[in-house]
Amino acid sequence: MPFKDHFSTQAKDYSKYRPRYPQALFQYLASLVPEHDLAWDCATGNGQAALGLAPFFEKVIATDASEKQIAQATPAENVIYQVAPAEKTEIAAGSVDLITVAQALHWFEFEKFYAEARRVAKPGGLLAVWCYAFFECDLRVDPVVYDYYSNIVGPYWPPDRKLVEEEYETIPFPFKEISTPDFFMEDAWSLNDLVGYLGTWSATQKYIEKNQKNPLIDFEPTLAKVWGLADEKKRIRWKLYLKVGRLS
Repeated sequence: MPFKDHFSTQAKDYSKYRPRYPQALFQYLASLVPEHDLAWDCATGNGQAALGLAPFFEKVIATDASEKQIAQATPAENVIYQVAPAEKTEIAAGSVDLITVAQALHWFEFEKFYAEARRVAKPGGLLAVWCYAFFECDLRVDPVVYDYYSNIVGPYWPPDRKLVEEEYETIPFPFKEISTPDFFMEDAWSLNDLVGYLGTWSATQKYIEKNQKNPLIDFEPTLAKVWGLADEKKRIRWKLYLKVGRLS
């Protein structure tokens, strides 16, 4: 079955405009495993989570089914990037201390991926998955962007997106879960940064594909009215919805 490729088209912008995960998240995950020989970041995209793991593990294998995403990944001395689907890799059996999936599990064939995760994990290895949904900015910007999300590009979201909207509460996760603290991503963005981020959404790209028109051209002036000065930096904040389970 071909992988669900919603991001290769905008791989360069994905690398530029997607928010960065907090270092505290990776430090916490590393603290949960007794050994730090190897981490596997699955569906790494441009390598954001892989780079976060790199200081805490001897080696990180970062895989993605998209060659274009891997081409945009940021190199690091102990990170090995490979093109591979989530459900079938060349990683050695019983070799991985920690497996991470950032903002991507909802695209997978769950049973096949979980079988692969169990295959490559060390005894007692850990699987950590997380997603983020809608962000918070301010009382003027939020409803305008939410209208774009729901009404302008709303019909173009893949069905799998619903699992993100449900904060991964309904996603299959057949492992003994570990209670975790809350983590957030935060950044300070200009209007251009936010528009660039909206352009990375799979629904925006599907809209362009179907209509041969970028919806952000008409939407940006509406957003600018509530933003203020275009180069003004506003605080953007996302909550991460994290699930961590011990693999047997």
